[in-house]
Amino acid sequence: MNTADTRAVLTIALLAAFADGRKHEREREQIRRIAEGLAQDAAVDLPSLVQDVLLKRVDVASAAAALGSAEARQLAYEMAVGVCDADGTQSDAERAFLADLARRLGLDDGEAGAYAAQAETLASADVAGEVVETAPADTVARPARPAVDEAELDRAILNAAILNGALELLPESLSTLAIIPLQMKLVHRVGLAYGYPLDSGHVKDFLATAGVGLTSQYLEQAGRKLLGGLLGRVGGGLLGGLGKQAVSSGLSFATTWALGQVAKRYYAGGRTFSTEMLRSTYTELLQQARGLQSQYAPQIQQQARTLDVQKVMAMVRGGR
Repeated sequence: MNTADTRAVLTIALLAAFADGRKHEREREQIRRIAEGLAQDAAVDLPSLVQDVLLKRVDVASAAAALGSAEARQLAYEMAVGVCDADGTQSDAERAFLADLARRLGLDDGEAGAYAAQAETLASADVAGEVVETAPADTVARPARPAVDEAELDRAILNAAILNGALELLPESLSTLAIIPLQMKLVHRVGLAYGYPLDSGHVKDFLATAGVGLTSQYLEQAGRKLLGGLLGRVGGGLLGGLGKQAVSSGLSFATTWALGQVAKRYYAGGRTFSTEMLRSTYTELLQQARGLQSQYAPQIQQQARTLDVQKVMAMVRGGR
């Protein structure tokens, strides 16, 4: 895609991020931070684009009209769906936004609906493996602390980080959307190991308290792929271009490993961390994970060669 297409796709993704009108200032700040970080490697002026969206100087109609190819229009829709589904639910406003977007992009109803259904399957997969309604996040009672094989748990965290690092290299947009539910399943596994049978609501609360925004994380992951020319390129160049950048930056590897390790400390300690302590521990572990990432780059690349979208869908649903 050319720069104009890239700018239009990112505009639509940002419009989708604020479509429900419920994003509070903390998440707006996360999105601004992401824009500033991505802008270092982009021809698009992302910080000003965020301001254009927030101040309503751009809209869906103008962004859709700027897209010059069928592939760019499809990619814009897929990214918008991913943004709306990143937190696992769609509001009425988001559904209306996506329906209007598909119409303005001139997409086939059947194809758009099929993609949206696949994305919904990923987004609504319960952390325990079945697709269910998310339960409210009330208090989880903890039984007597079970015996925990911490070495095995560390291996599970590392394997999950390598898997999500591999997903970062795949060009399909669905693979990007799968990273968040797989992170949630990891936190669920860690909590369960220490006697906390968490549901999706509890896991989302944990991520939010640690400072991980679901929508902003998806935007950052998909934005890196898009700006590197990898997103949407099915066939050829899997580990070239942005693939190399993704391996060096290791966003998904690092966030997954850090989340697993901070969850391990949090639940092993009886959930006694304050919000400030939880966030500072996550930030510290994230820096440690970035240092580890290059060590596991060969395993990440190897796993990327064996993954496809159907295998990813099965993993999120609980199969292997």
